[in-house]
Amino acid sequence: MDQKAYKRWQEEVKKAKTRDAKFITASGNPVELMGIPDMLEDFDYDRDLGMPGQFPFTRGVHANMYRGRLWTMRQFAGFGSPEDTNARFKYLLENGQTGLSVAFDLPTLMGRDSDDPWSEGEVGICGVSVSSLRDMEILFDGIPLDKVSTSMTINSPAIILLAFYVAVAEKQGVSPEQLRGTVQNDILKEYIAQKEYIFPPNPSMRIIVDMIEYCTEKMPLWNTISISGYHIREAGSTALQELAFTLADGFAYIEAALERGLDIDEFAPRLSFFFNSHNDFFEEVAKFRAARRIYAKRMRDKYGAKKERSWILRFHTQTAGCTLTAQQPENNIVRVAYQALAAVFGGTQSLHTNSMDETLALPSEKAVKIALRTQQILAYETGVPHTIDPFGGSYFMEDLTNKMEQGAEEYFQKIDDLGGVIPAIEKGFFQKEIAQAAYRYQVEIENGDRYIVGVNAFKEKNEKIEIPLLQVSPEVEKRQVERLKALKRERDNTKVNSLLKELRQAAVENKNLMPVIVECAKAYATVGEMVNTLKEVFGEYRESADF
Repeated sequence: MDQKAYKRWQEEVKKAKTRDAKFITASGNPVELMGIPDMLEDFDYDRDLGMPGQFPFTRGVHANMYRGRLWTMRQFAGFGSPEDTNARFKYLLENGQTGLSVAFDLPTLMGRDSDDPWSEGEVGICGVSVSSLRDMEILFDGIPLDKVSTSMTINSPAIILLAFYVAVAEKQGVSPEQLRGTVQNDILKEYIAQKEYIFPPNPSMRIIVDMIEYCTEKMPLWNTISISGYHIREAGSTALQELAFTLADGFAYIEAALERGLDIDEFAPRLSFFFNSHNDFFEEVAKFRAARRIYAKRMRDKYGAKKERSWILRFHTQTAGCTLTAQQPENNIVRVAYQALAAVFGGTQSLHTNSMDETLALPSEKAVKIALRTQQILAYETGVPHTIDPFGGSYFMEDLTNKMEQGAEEYFQKIDDLGGVIPAIEKGFFQKEIAQAAYRYQVEIENGDRYIVGVNAFKEKNEKIEIPLLQVSPEVEKRQVERLKALKRERDNTKVNSLLKELRQAAVENKNLMPVIVECAKAYATVGEMVNTLKEVFGEYRESADF
């Protein structure tokens, strides 16, 4: 924007402040809005906006954005046995997907093996079942790990699944230095929202810093943690809470790594974020823009990062699963398309589009192909990627972005006043904030103040669902248990037991756990065996019921 254009923009701002604007909400209620709030009186173009690819990165992390390279199309996939998911991965890659994203079943997420009594009835149901390196070998059979980028949604046992991935790659002749991808590894949001935790917060933070340290040295292309707001939003938070709580978690990880003595410019460029794209289109775009600006300022001005790459917030986006409806499920295709558009306008680096049937079952092949085609139509037919930042300088969008930033800063202060993220978790601060927001949202739906098409508006009588649904056979669990029993008979159990003792000692002596876990993985120690060994040292977390 040249000086003349900027001056005209300022004049338009002043004019707009004298006018009232009205819009109609989904419920039909008129809402009075001032055209431009007082906040934009202090708006500084260079300080608050700048150019795409330049500090503070409000307008995007690259100067040419998608005109140079499209976002990665990364469909989340995983169900049943490793063979089932391997076939789905190959199907997606054949249909134009450009990155893999692994969904694990509940036992794996909780550090349990498929033969654990606790796992009964859950093996392969909500994701792929992985108990050992043998399962991981089958999962990536025929998929060259030096050619794909892989994201793994795993948290408490993330260090173990990453070790499996490293071991599989080595069997393919691919070194850790060549591996590209992300492991979610965000335990703080588990305590806040998703509740799939194993160890208490402090040992969990130690494990995460171990991974950051190891990957910084051995895996320079790997994103060591994907700090996730997605699950916070799915639990019922507002867009502002998702933004603030996610960034607060991210800053907590950074401070833990700095406390270990790591150089911020060595590890920060491999941190990434994971956001939700919900239904309020403009609010979502503003959230993404504010996230980049807040992060850039903090990284440079508070944490003293010197490299520009350390200031850049890179993020993956998934459309909002919680907005999908079981009623009129084909409508979900449209919801997902709008949410994907918001993510792209917001400058995402990779994107998963949900399938229309996800409230009813795991995605069928037909549904997941439509979800992928949604991204491809957006990328190749709409022309949207040709414009770098169409919202830059819009006084509506800049005001919304400023409000997001201001609201997040207010939350940061509240968290600091409570002593930081972990004390705030232990006092139930995040949990209560999210529960209250979720309650308000549901009340709006039930009172008719918020329309959900097909649910409380434009409903159909005697509706029939006529889309194919995926079902996981009970035989999957039986086969997985049999495979695991065979593995335990065939492996060198003396070596496994010796390595598990080494793992326990490394935990006691506060050594980096990653090297010994890689060796345990190569010896075919299981997820459950390694988790149980660490439980002996770290214990298990139990959330207080007091709040």
